[in-house]
Amino acid sequence: MSETVLPNNEQPSAQEPAQSDTAAPAKRTGSGLALLALLVGAAGVAVGGWGVWQVRQLQGSELSQGQHLETLSQRAAALQQREQQISEQLASLPAASELEDRRRLVAQLQGDQQRLSQRLETVLGESRKEWRLAEAEHLLRLATLRLSALQDITSAKALVEGADEILREQSDPGAFAAREALARSLATLNSTEQPDRTGLFLKLAAQRELVQQLSARSPEFDSNADPMGALTSDGDGASRWSQWWAEIGKYFQIDFNADDNVRPLLAGQSLNQLRLALSLTIEQAQWAALNGQAKVYTQALDDARSVLLANFNADNPQSQAMLESLNALAEQPVSVVTPDLSDSLAAVQAYIQRRHLPVEGEGAKP
Repeated sequence: MSETVLPNNEQPSAQEPAQSDTAAPAKRTGSGLALLALLVGAAGVAVGGWGVWQVRQLQGSELSQGQHLETLSQRAAALQQREQQISEQLASLPAASELEDRRRLVAQLQGDQQRLSQRLETVLGESRKEWRLAEAEHLLRLATLRLSALQDITSAKALVEGADEILREQSDPGAFAAREALARSLATLNSTEQPDRTGLFLKLAAQRELVQQLSARSPEFDSNADPMGALTSDGDGASRWSQWWAEIGKYFQIDFNADDNVRPLLAGQSLNQLRLALSLTIEQAQWAALNGQAKVYTQALDDARSVLLANFNADNPQSQAMLESLNALAEQPVSVVTPDLSDSLAAVQAYIQRRHLPVEGEGAKP
């Protein structure tokens, strides 16, 4: 039996399937290695970046630490300098014994200062009391002057009360006699009535204004009177005579019952002069009322009433009203008998002198 031998290139090769089977694992291995290398490279890049970041962080930390160390060194230098200064100050301080001596001197100085302050307060208190007593004496002098010059009871009373208040503040039994004298003076002042001079002045001023309104008034007659009525009777034909007599009575009449108080009519310059004279007398009474001049006040009102009665009709209602007002004002007092405050002033002066005597005695002992 013969066999047909095929050439090598035509015979199917048994190794081809084996080669294809081994090539596939090789390709997979190569791609895995490439991926592994890529991962290793990426990891290396990440590790390198992290290393760079760490390096930069370390550099920043070193820089901040360097600045902190520089600050600490400056603080240490400042503390060292302060310590040196404190050491120098401690070196300059005195010793403990010297400090004790100084403390003792300070305590003694404080004690002396306290005693001096107490003495100063005592002296000032005494001086203040002396000033107040001098003020009380001055108030009494003012009260005496107000009484003698102006007869001002109200102001004098207030001044005496002020002096008594100052003596009460002294709380000194030695002021009993002075306060007793002031109490008597106050009692006398309270029992003395103060004239209303301002009111009198204003009332007289009102009368002066009314002077310009004074005018003479002619006497009036009763036109209804029938002087011929007794001579005629009703129904006798004399009515014409009665009418004629009534017409004439409008121009003149005869009054057999007239009194002697009729004054001539004033007009023009004479009336103005009389008004001026009456106004001047009332003005003089005003001045006397303000100054407490009783004689001048009475004389001025008498002159005013004389001018009014002598030159103006007393039956005139204006004249009658002014005359009544002047009579009422003439009865008002304008002066008063003022009490004497010399005893009170002398008592206060004696009390002040007695207070000075112990001080002078103490000053004479050394």
